[in-house]
Amino acid sequence: MINYVYQLVSPRSFSVKYEEVDFEKGVVVRPRYMAICHADQRYFLGQRDAKVLRQKLPMALIHECCGQVVSDRTGTFRPGQTVVMIPNVPPEVNDGIVFENYAKGSRFLSSGYDGFMREFVEMPLDRLVAFDGVKEPVAAITEFVSVGVHASGRFAAVAHARRDAIGIWGDGSLAYIMACILTRAFPESRIVVVGKDTRKLSLFTFVDETYLADSLPENFQVDHAFECAGGEGSYYAIDDIIRTINPQGAVVLMGVSENKVAVNTRNVLEKGLTMVGCSRSGRSDFEKAVAFMEEPAFQDRLNAIIYEDQPVHSIDDVLRVFATDLNTPFKTAFRWSL
Repeated sequence: MINYVYQLVSPRSFSVKYEEVDFEKGVVVRPRYMAICHADQRYFLGQRDAKVLRQKLPMALIHECCGQVVSDRTGTFRPGQTVVMIPNVPPEVNDGIVFENYAKGSRFLSSGYDGFMREFVEMPLDRLVAFDGVKEPVAAITEFVSVGVHASGRFAAVAHARRDAIGIWGDGSLAYIMACILTRAFPESRIVVVGKDTRKLSLFTFVDETYLADSLPENFQVDHAFECAGGEGSYYAIDDIIRTINPQGAVVLMGVSENKVAVNTRNVLEKGLTMVGCSRSGRSDFEKAVAFMEEPAFQDRLNAIIYEDQPVHSIDDVLRVFATDLNTPFKTAFRWSL
């Protein structure tokens, strides 16, 4: 059967590619709801290096998506069942790498390979996780939540036992997700968020404390920290963390920066800090994320940062939702009806 793939061919410009989809093998899913990530916006706006754009494009965008099963010859899923799709496709042999998202040779859909902006998506069986009781606009951001779940697990494995105060630097979507996860995973810890936008920080009502980055108390200290700022803010966030964290603390780096970031290595060494880089996620993270999201209170918190735009019926609508997302403080989700 002919499938329609909506590819970004150059910044702000899309075309349709036609390909065959085989309903006789694997699992075929029809995408229903999608969410836009900063990575999608960087491709859409042409904010990646020109050489990178030449290598990656043309390419279908979007790696945050949920859908409905159309066909499953294995009988694992029933037609119409709702699933979230895992964009990371690791190789069968990972050479001892513990976490599949760091395996060499992994393919990540919407980063050099077509993402989910298609009429149908043929997926390996193990790249799908069923969900029930989660609103589809919320389910659309499962990949994003799974990244936070992965970071929380990495933190739990490396951080020392003193976890009285855990700091989160950033006030955007990633910081919000981490705050939701950490307050649930470490209820005995004091969760503190440091940001720059008073309006965004006002949504973090469920954490113990919030501070503006330029108004930290002189005696401000945390035992461990998560850097969720990214971009040009990475330098300032990392510098603040190194300055205020207690000795032997764990620093989880999550914010993506296109430029090199200077790090005060003298204080890193003097304090004996552990710095952990976290990116993407694997199947087990998706399964935990879905379990969290099926809890009504957790789902309600996520829903608070999602703006649902009008459905997408055409390429003009695709251009509209990307423009809308530039003015949305947190996450933009939309129904995919192409």
